[in-house]
Amino acid sequence: MESQSNVSEFILLGLSSDQNVQTSCFVLFLLCYVALLVGNLLILISIWCSPLFHQPMYYFLSHLSSMDICYTSSVTPKLIGDLLVGRKTISYGNCMLQVFCMHFFGIIEVLILTVMAFDRYVAICRPLHYMIIINRMRCNLLVSAAWAGGAVHSFPQVSMIIQLPFCGPNEIDHYFCDIFPLLKVACTDTSIPGDIMLVSSGMVALVTFVVLFCSYVIILFTLRNHSAEGRRKALSTCGSHITVVVLFFAPSIFIYLRPPTTYPEDKVFALFYTIIAPMFNPLIYTLRNTEMKKAIRKVWFQASL
Repeated sequence: MESQSNVSEFILLGLSSDQNVQTSCFVLFLLCYVALLVGNLLILISIWCSPLFHQPMYYFLSHLSSMDICYTSSVTPKLIGDLLVGRKTISYGNCMLQVFCMHFFGIIEVLILTVMAFDRYVAICRPLHYMIIINRMRCNLLVSAAWAGGAVHSFPQVSMIIQLPFCGPNEIDHYFCDIFPLLKVACTDTSIPGDIMLVSSGMVALVTFVVLFCSYVIILFTLRNHSAEGRRKALSTCGSHITVVVLFFAPSIFIYLRPPTTYPEDKVFALFYTIIAPMFNPLIYTLRNTEMKKAIRKVWFQASL
């Protein structure tokens, strides 16, 4: 790595240079991160320790919670720690590792959200064939494909970034290492890598969002033929999924689906898909899901006896 760059570390400019703002952000993001960890671990343990684990939807939900923890943990602890120090630095190697983890776990989460939409489509539109189509072997295959997709997406991107020379300045106007801010400080023409990143990240986010949107439109159209109780239950589940999709994809598309440039507002939008959406996922999936609430009460009530 170091043979490609004269820079041994990068300086992160963070969210703000105002000390009062940094103190407020420290308290806020620490609470958000604790809530995220507690909420997602609560879902994970409740699913693993209950019969829900054998249902495909909750099997996928447990993997989504795992990805939320891994994805956010690649950024948030560093952000929280940096809010307490004046000079925010990250080594070249850790910066490249952060880029890899962000895109690796991020794409896995995107693909698992897609798998969950497919699961709901089969459950609502093909209910009689649901257990045949979404069997455990296929569930494992879909999750494995999501992990493979994360690797296929992230390894080439990081390999391309590593090839770029960084000779100064080494200040990144962000609170974590990401592709576009790094392209901005590279000491070479980055138009081609920028276009490749736009296609591989921006188009993936857009296409996935369109696929998810169309699948839920089909699901909602199909619900017309269901009973009132069936519509209520299906809408509750799909409403949770749609909320998660919008919170995650809207800011991602705004940042990645455009020419490779950066704006000060990017840091605010990035908070939505790195901290806010993963934090709200447990609340969205538990508050609107009767089976999940029953499982949580049963598992944790028995554990307290």
